[in-house]
Amino acid sequence: MPVRAPEGGTGERSARLRPLFPAGRVILVWSEPYLETCCRAALHRLYLSGPDGRTDAGLDGPCLRRLECLGLCRRDGERFRLLEAGRRRHATEILKSPATPEA
Repeated sequence: MPVRAPEGGTGERSARLRPLFPAGRVILVWSEPYLETCCRAALHRLYLSGPDGRTDAGLDGPCLRRLECLGLCRRDGERFRLLEAGRRRHATEILKSPATPEA
């Protein structure tokens, strides 16, 4: 079911929503691709691996390749490394915190 915009709604959640019908009644839809549970778990494991990254061996392989296609990580030789977009997505979707760059 579409989510209606709150009166005067601002903030991180509304920034990731876009209007479906700009004229008349406004219906907002999610603007980011959905991550399956397995891909969210792979994103979290990639985050926890730090600068060493992860290989695509094992069950995370297909999810890491999908995260790469979404621009959340990149392949560096045989290892995947998290990009800044992946850190922001991890912060908002996994940690449920505002997307702010880490120091």
